[in-house]
Amino acid sequence: MVTAATHTHDVVIVGGGHNALVAAAYLARDGRSVAVAEALPHVGGAAVSEQPWDGVDARLSRYSYLVSLLPRRIIDDLGLSLRLTRRRYSSYTPDPVDPRRGIVVDTADARASAESFLRVTGDHREAPRFEALYGRIAPIAAATFPTMTEPLMRASQMRGRWADDHLWHALAEQPLGGLVREAVVSDIARGIVLTDGLIGTFASADDPSLRQNRCFLYHVIGGGTGDWDVPVGGMGRVSGELERAARAAGAQILTSAPVTSISPDGEVHVAGDAPRVLNGRVVLCGVGPAVLSHLLRGGGAGADLPAIPPPEGAQLKVNMLLRRLPRLRDQSVSPEAAFSGTFHVNETLSQLEAAVRSAAAGAVPDPLPAEIYCHSLSDPSILGPALRASGAQTLTLFGLHTPHRLASGKDPDRYRAELLQAAERSLAAVLDEPLSDCLHTDAEGAPCIEARTTVDLEDSLGMTAGDIFHGPLSWPWADDDEELSTPAERWGVATPYERILLCGSSARRGGAVSGVGGHNAAMAVREMLDA
Repeated sequence: MVTAATHTHDVVIVGGGHNALVAAAYLARDGRSVAVAEALPHVGGAAVSEQPWDGVDARLSRYSYLVSLLPRRIIDDLGLSLRLTRRRYSSYTPDPVDPRRGIVVDTADARASAESFLRVTGDHREAPRFEALYGRIAPIAAATFPTMTEPLMRASQMRGRWADDHLWHALAEQPLGGLVREAVVSDIARGIVLTDGLIGTFASADDPSLRQNRCFLYHVIGGGTGDWDVPVGGMGRVSGELERAARAAGAQILTSAPVTSISPDGEVHVAGDAPRVLNGRVVLCGVGPAVLSHLLRGGGAGADLPAIPPPEGAQLKVNMLLRRLPRLRDQSVSPEAAFSGTFHVNETLSQLEAAVRSAAAGAVPDPLPAEIYCHSLSDPSILGPALRASGAQTLTLFGLHTPHRLASGKDPDRYRAELLQAAERSLAAVLDEPLSDCLHTDAEGAPCIEARTTVDLEDSLGMTAGDIFHGPLSWPWADDDEELSTPAERWGVATPYERILLCGSSARRGGAVSGVGGHNAAMAVREMLDA
């Protein structure tokens, strides 16, 4: 139970990312007094839409890109006017050995998918193997995802819900590489499966830490189906609706208000143009563990925080606006079909493992494994009318295995250019024309392409080492012998301090654009303040 001491608010939230807005909206709707303090001039964190190029009417998310883990419960509870559109094509993967052919996973045409597997692998059984794997995963997605917005389940309970002991052992207890190699036999199909375990995660298929397994699980359970959806109106629509809901409920949202320290008794010091001290009965933190530790030390505490692994992001994001989609070397698939799902480039299992070894040795992988998304094919509204009429399209390239350590000692601009060149070389291997021939130009005639590295994430959003998950992802359940005696522990948002809770990506079951961390922090606060 949290006693009512002198306070300015029931809840003070540090950081204004989408999770913080979820928590603010829930708690303000309960009639609680809520203040959100965000260092930037706007809220939304990584899930905002911007206009990257001068004079070009295209609004993109420079960092986050798709929605998989945002529960319908949150959308409905908060009355969000938000529409998610599903992509027909799951993926397209050109064969690096011969880019004139590739594998299409078409959710509406199983026969076409099977024919593409056969064309590339020469094995008529590979498509059924691939399908069988995801057929086994489907029940665990349906069993796991609904628990994300409930108090933590025990591992033994979750294992019972899965009702597949072999899959539990292969996915929750052994490195993912074993499951991948057992399920499919071709290098290219194995790579398609493994990539879901590597988004923002620097690990090999056989990493004993199982960080790749946890990443994989989060990527295949979203919505209970594993589908990745595009928010109509762009990622900024998600944060915009959450901000609207929080403000409408009465939450006080302070921007350009950086927090300089937090004390265990709920005192939050805010700088900026209007310095002030806020005191909450409970403080929710949407910042990463390293930032929280720094703020607590500034408030005279933090010595008893548990040791955490040093965070490290491992991704590159390249945003592009094209005059038209580029021609592919594979003439059997249209660019519109290939780019409307996840377009895998140089992501066979052997290429992914070679990239890990290169990066671990200090070199940018060559070829760089990458995934590409064309949001405007699913949601043309992110482009202005003239751009839509002209046939322009966006492309987002997400590069893997570029750990933050590669930036050490390098000039940020040169490092950014180095990664962009690596991404362009990788993509050029599967295109039938130079990418430069397709790029749109801005008002000054410069090509509409930008790279955002882990350094940019750290500098612009305060994500330590560019880690998009604020640290290693956790299993979405508790160990059987884990202490779950307090509301914060039961909901996976606890810190060593009773009045300070996590609400961002570093919360248990946090990570990605999901709102789960914010929802679960709000549920814990409800129990604490109502006790």
